[in-house]
Amino acid sequence: MLSKRLEKAINDQINFEYYSANIYLAMEAYFAKQNLNGFVNFFKVQIQEENFHASKFFDYLNQVGANITIKGFPDPKNDYKSPLEVFEAALKHEQIVTSRINNLMSIANEDKDFASIALLQWFVNEQVEEEDTFNNAIQTLKRIGDNPAALYLYDQELSSRTFVPPTNTPSAGQNQ
Repeated sequence: MLSKRLEKAINDQINFEYYSANIYLAMEAYFAKQNLNGFVNFFKVQIQEENFHASKFFDYLNQVGANITIKGFPDPKNDYKSPLEVFEAALKHEQIVTSRINNLMSIANEDKDFASIALLQWFVNEQVEEEDTFNNAIQTLKRIGDNPAALYLYDQELSSRTFVPPTNTPSAGQNQ
């Protein structure tokens, strides 16, 4: 049975995942204003991922008979000075998400809640991928510097990113 402490923490994470999607929506808007459609696409995909994450937590709470509480969230930052600044802010945000997922895992471990541990292990692995994605983009943007032709090529590359919902994600009573 899910402890009240873990139930509250997962509810908080559901809301934080939607907040993350909202942050990425603001970043998408920044790139739309810059006419960088590949970057727009990158953040559209990121929003889909965050919404998927929220839904995964939502479905889990529903499946184990826990209460679900949806709340509001603060306004995201809307103005940036450069693509690099956007991706650095996104990486910092993902590092916060990682910390929050690790905290959920700690609570599940303390509770010896093995179903939640199985679910959360997927998120632990996902966060490694998320941080790596943003780190790679930051390194690329640093190499690009002020070169508009290189930025154009990277924008073209980012236009090919797509969201494919994972099919092997565990839910209650299911292993990976």
